[in-house]
Amino acid sequence: MLLARVEGSVVATRKHPSLHGWRLVICQPIGAGGDPEGAPQLAIDAHGAGMHQQVVISSDGLAARQAVGDDRSPVRWMVIGIVDEREPGMRI
Repeated sequence: MLLARVEGSVVATRKHPSLHGWRLVICQPIGAGGDPEGAPQLAIDAHGAGMHQQVVISSDGLAARQAVGDDRSPVRWMVIGIVDEREPGMRI
């Protein structure tokens, strides 16, 4: 799991059939101070996270493939929660 910030969404005219109907968002992993850490990741989002909202993303590919209902789906990352607020010093 990673703490990330939603930086945008992806619109695709062609994509894997398992991703039809799913919202795809670009999530930038961030550190405790809110600074970017690592490369942005593409994730499916069933929660409706807004632009620049902090989210928790999971790289559990098996869970993501189960969510889309296709064992051969290329999906890896998924938004598993939207952060309302964080306590100082809290770690994910």
